[in-house]
Parts: sequence; structure tokens; C-alpha cells
Amino acid sequence: MNTNPIYLALDFPRLETALDVAKKASAHIGGLKLGLEFIYAHGHHGVHEVHKLGLPIFLDLKLHDIPNTVAGAMQAIHVLEPSIVTVHASGGRAMMEDAKAAAGEHCRVVGVTLLTSLDEADMAATGIGGCAHDQVMRLAELSQAAGLDGIVCSGHEVAGVHSQWKDGFLVVPGLRPADAALGDQKRAVTPRAARDAGASVLVIGRPIARAEDPAAAARAIEATL
Repeated sequence: MNTNPIYLALDFPRLETALDVAKKASAHIGGLKLGLEFIYAHGHHGVHEVHKLGLPIFLDLKLHDIPNTVAGAMQAIHVLEPSIVTVHASGGRAMMEDAKAAAGEHCRVVGVTLLTSLDEADMAATGIGGCAHDQVMRLAELSQAAGLDGIVCSGHEVAGVHSQWKDGFLVVPGLRPADAALGDQKRAVTPRAARDAGASVLVIGRPIARAEDPAAAARAIEATL
């Protein structure tokens, strides 16, 4: 896998725009993250087009269903040759075990713990007690027990997870450079802080993708690492 930890999130309604931004930033990133907006807009064709750029593909599908259905979905995306795929850790151990068993040979499966758009008030509203850190640690432990490669968590929790799961593949989204607006992220940190805390992959979207000069924006973030 590319040693550059930056994965650019390509969430655009137009495929041409996504490809253009990816090409401009490609020299300063390590991979491309395709989320629900991209997949629903462009499907397999869009993923194949992005693959032509020659960078690893992270399919952020956040699969969450009964074990058999998730396993079937994992098998269905073998043809897309993803390097990383996400499932929701809250789907339970059996679901995660089946997802990993059904994944491609070179595909890392990581469990989404707590979305970076959520805070403890949101947790309480959905019936989850305790603090965000404790919830992430619980789901990280469950993901490890289920045989996943790692987890997705915010930069606030990555150090704690790294201390308990030294070889875990830790994906940190919701990152914002020091001078960037938070947008809808409630638990964001800088890319450098997340990397120093043990992050394996840094998922960065708007600060690069929506920049006037995506290449310069990516280069500036890369220089801080």
C-alpha cells in the first residue's frame, strides 16, 4: 500500500469532476475514498474509472445488515478490487466475522465505531450511554475480536485504540487542517495530530476536494506530516 497516508474523499455528483480533482491531487495523496454519494451516483462504472488512476481504492460502504447479507455484499464487490472496505462495528461480531471471511484476499475490512458527526448528546438520544471514547473503545475491542483489520474512529480516540491494538489499521476521517472550517464535524483534529496519535490512514475531503487548487491543498497537508 502507498506509504502516503492521505486518502482523498471523492464525493461528487459528477464523475468528471471527481476524476479531475483526483488527477490534480494524485501526486500528493496515497489513495482515494469513495463513499455512499459516489457509489450511488456512479456505481461500478465510476469505481472502475477511478481505478484507472492507479491509486488504492477505499470503498466506504459502511455495511450494516444481517451477517449473510453483508457477506454477500462483500463478495459482490470483489470485482472492484478495493484495498479497504468499511462495515459498521455496531452490526455485531458475527456480522463482522462474516464480512472479513467474505472479503477479497488483499482487502482490509475496518469497523466504523462512532461517526465523527456525533457527540455524546447524539449518543444519548439514540440510547447509548457513557462517553464517546468508551463507546469507541468497546467497538474497537469487538472489531479486533471479530478478526477485522482495524477500525474507523475520530482523532480524539485513535491514541487510545492504538495503545490497545498496536497493529490495528486505524482510519481517521473528519480531519481538518488548523485553518479550516469544521463543517458538520464535531470531533475533528488536524491530520498531523491524528498521524502522531497512531492513524494509519487520514481521510480528507473538503479541505482538498473543494479547494481552489486541490494539488496545492494536498501538498500543503502532506508537508505537515
